[in-house]
Amino acid sequence: MDAPALAFRDVSKVYDASGGSRYALRGVSFEIPAGRRIAVVGRSGSGKSTLLNLAAGIDVPTGGSVLVGDADLGALDEGVRTRLRRDGIGLVFQFFYLLPHLSVFDNVALPAMIAGDAPGATAARVRELLGKVDLADRGTDPVQKLSGGEMQRVAICRALLRRPRLLLADEPTGNLDDASSRMVMDLMLQLAADEGSTLVYVTHSRELAALADETWALHSGVLERP
Repeated sequence: MDAPALAFRDVSKVYDASGGSRYALRGVSFEIPAGRRIAVVGRSGSGKSTLLNLAAGIDVPTGGSVLVGDADLGALDEGVRTRLRRDGIGLVFQFFYLLPHLSVFDNVALPAMIAGDAPGATAARVRELLGKVDLADRGTDPVQKLSGGEMQRVAICRALLRRPRLLLADEPTGNLDDASSRMVMDLMLQLAADEGSTLVYVTHSRELAALADETWALHSGVLERP
């Protein structure tokens, strides 16, 4: 049987704070099969971003295990986690994090540049993704010319460039108006399905959460599932 795309096993995360320790996550356990789409909701400070940071290997748990496929992220050194994140995990953020001095095309191609892929090796892939988000004719434009919704579409293309098994999105529509939010979310869900990526996204919107296969809730670091 294939390993789940993402699994948490009794995961806790504790941060040192003035006045004592603070639990961001408490005993969180789940398994997500490949191809599933999971939305995570909760108040600010409930642990949503911590969950994504642990899933991405940006941080490691205080207790328990986080597994992406067969890899236990907490058992890997930082260099190996970085390579796994580069090659197998796509990240989408609220504020896009595009590089303003690069074109739309080069922003999408950036992960390949960082990985040292041969120049031009991913050009067809970049064009394919931009075509899927209706930006095929904007490749040479500077990203400053794009609307917020268009910038997020570029960021999603960048996250999917290397065909990640796992796609993580932290409030991907939090910086967009309602109309753009629904369009971007629909595109991201469709692209994840087309690419065979497992998707976990954090959102404050119950409407957008309802588009996922399941909606999970975090309350003070404790995960509640249907």
